[in-house]
Amino acid sequence: MNKKLVAALSGGAVLLMALSGCSSDDSNSKVNDWAKKVCDQVQPQLTKIADANTSIQQATSDSSQPADVQKTDAAAFQSISDAYRSLGSAVSSAGPPPVSDGETTQQEAVKELNSTSAAYADLRKKVDALDTKDQADFADGLKGVADELDKLSRSGDQALRKLQSGDVGKAMSKQPGCQKQSPTAGGSTASPAGGSGS
Repeated sequence: MNKKLVAALSGGAVLLMALSGCSSDDSNSKVNDWAKKVCDQVQPQLTKIADANTSIQQATSDSSQPADVQKTDAAAFQSISDAYRSLGSAVSSAGPPPVSDGETTQQEAVKELNSTSAAYADLRKKVDALDTKDQADFADGLKGVADELDKLSRSGDQALRKLQSGDVGKAMSKQPGCQKQSPTAGGSTASPAGGSGS
């Protein structure tokens, strides 16, 4: 019933911070300081998003009751929404990265993170509004949510990609807090962050 939702989720959540640890050793300390400021606040949010994804995956067995799935998915979407809002605050409070066009890059990334947060909050409302008494109606409604989630995962991460490019991206990739994590609750089926393919 919920399989499509899982597929959309594992492809889409955590557009942010799919950074590998390899980078050059240019010691631009201002950029590194900025990256550390952001990345220290990022890790707990990435964990929250990964855990929310795992909880949705665990609620997707065909024997799951609609009411349980609804409760789990709504809580997970709210958690992801909160995490993206916190990520937006982290980038905002760090100030513009010390690179050319840093202010615009920062503002666009914050706007995108806040917009993603709002989109997940909206998905939570949609899940909450589904009728759990009729399994077929519920499955159809869930399919609609999965379609929206899929769209969300494919759009709107240009500003984040820009934030994670160049010297800033290199500096962020060195910070443990910005490196890709596995879900904490043994969700071995989760695909890597940002792996939505094109």
